[in-house]
Amino acid sequence: MVEPAATERARDQFLSAGALTGDAVSPDVLNSWRRSRDLQVHPDRVDLPYVREPDTDTPLVHAAAPVLRRMAEDLSAQAVSVVLTSADGLVLDRIAADAEIERMLDDVRLARGYSYAEEFAGTNGIGTALETGHPAFIRGSEHYVGTLGQLACAGALIREPVTRRILGVVDLTCWARQADPLLFVLAKSAGSQIEDRIRSMNYETETALLEAYLKQSRRYPAGVLAMGGDVVLMNRYLRQVLDAADQTVLLDHAAELTRSTFTSTALATLPSGASAKISAAERIAVGVRVNGVVFHVSVHFDGSDHVRGTYAIPRLAGRSSSFRRSCQQVERCYRDREWVVVEGEHGSGRKHLVHSVAHYVSPERDIPVLHLESFDTAREFIENVALETEAPDFAVIVADVDELPDEVLDPLAGILQTRAGRGWIAATTSSERNSPLVDMLVLPFFTHTVTVPALRHRIEDLEELVPMLLRDMTRGQATLNGEAMRQLSKLPWPGNISQLHDVIAETLTRQRSGLIGIDKLPDECRSVSRRKLTRLEALERDAIVRSLQENDGNKADAAEALGMSRATIYRKIRDFGIV
Repeated sequence: MVEPAATERARDQFLSAGALTGDAVSPDVLNSWRRSRDLQVHPDRVDLPYVREPDTDTPLVHAAAPVLRRMAEDLSAQAVSVVLTSADGLVLDRIAADAEIERMLDDVRLARGYSYAEEFAGTNGIGTALETGHPAFIRGSEHYVGTLGQLACAGALIREPVTRRILGVVDLTCWARQADPLLFVLAKSAGSQIEDRIRSMNYETETALLEAYLKQSRRYPAGVLAMGGDVVLMNRYLRQVLDAADQTVLLDHAAELTRSTFTSTALATLPSGASAKISAAERIAVGVRVNGVVFHVSVHFDGSDHVRGTYAIPRLAGRSSSFRRSCQQVERCYRDREWVVVEGEHGSGRKHLVHSVAHYVSPERDIPVLHLESFDTAREFIENVALETEAPDFAVIVADVDELPDEVLDPLAGILQTRAGRGWIAATTSSERNSPLVDMLVLPFFTHTVTVPALRHRIEDLEELVPMLLRDMTRGQATLNGEAMRQLSKLPWPGNISQLHDVIAETLTRQRSGLIGIDKLPDECRSVSRRKLTRLEALERDAIVRSLQENDGNKADAAEALGMSRATIYRKIRDFGIV
């Protein structure tokens, strides 16, 4: 431990020379001094403005209250103050049994409504913990502001248990002459106890919210949205009919209704031109607080295809609304630096879609696709993930996370945790994945999920996919005639675009150039009897597919949601070849 006199001399040297020789203080303290100087914090006096009246009716305050009281009681014989702040350093609560230290804290404005963020108070246990993202123990002259040199403060971060977002800081402050490493241990223990209580409260709230959401989803055929704390639940209908911009506006209006106790309905005009009626269907109360709301959302379009328009990305073929919506959602996530999971069936082109969209937005960047199979060992894969995400503004695609072995998931999750809030990561996964560890360790770091539709659900895209594949393989020397194209449109395509690629490749082994007829297609393509659907039938098919997905494959419930009889939906499933 560095002697207080040496620390004081180091501070004097830094303030006078603007630099420091030797290792009299830790790198974290020195970096904090530099930030404090750059922020023009006065080094000799506390000059804190009153920021705002703290909101004490929050989950953080409710969870922390018994922990703070218990710790204050345990330390009542000591001159130690227990402080709770928000994520921006605002003091929410302070308990001090010792009158002398309480007067000192009043003098330096470590009090409710004032912020101890570094921009106001310089180096200190609260602000430096928030700035560095890990606990901080600042003693005596390690404080940038000289007036705080009489104090020692140990600040431990309080994080949201699932997202690991910083919620606030619990801080223990005492006289510098009485500083003890045990204070640091106690602060971190208090932070952990508060996080445990938040986790318990969240579980109770989220369980009630999920149960209400599932109940309303079974009853209401259109859009269902639930919001509570950091949890947002949106049913498949809304995820499919609204792009990312529409969803953002919808969530903003729903959040306003969540905060309002008098208004239960709102009308929203969405960026696509559609309108949405949002109605509070059920309010969830746990204890004395309303913790969440489940909404019914009715979306109305103006009669035009709200995703129609020019949206051409090089190397991506497809004009169906579902495919283009997926592209737009990935593009929005990339532009906004929101981490995204891109899911879909094997062979549906997930990696290709993500990489093409990212390259379209940033053609100057080389965006790596990290796939375990490309490396000799799992360790090499993890090292490359760490290396590619070191820069502040990285952009990386991690492929097939659902296929990663269990021993890779924990170190991968550790990397993702340290990179949260920086750069951009897209992860691809199968929509049929069965990996609880992936769901628990990896996917919580991603704020958005985009589904790439299966080829059988966008069969009209064959009109662009087939010519593109032929151009790639023959440099434009071959085309399929109308009869061959109609035959391809009748296939169910369980292998998606990968299967289509193989079919075209096998066809070209029989004829490499010119106009290719149906007789040159592989045998697997010539024994089906499905017909090509009209535009109206394709829309009807998509609606049935969505309804089946939203009702877990239950045909009776899907038919009821669509307002059609069971006999009709069975007939149409057979007619459209829905599997």
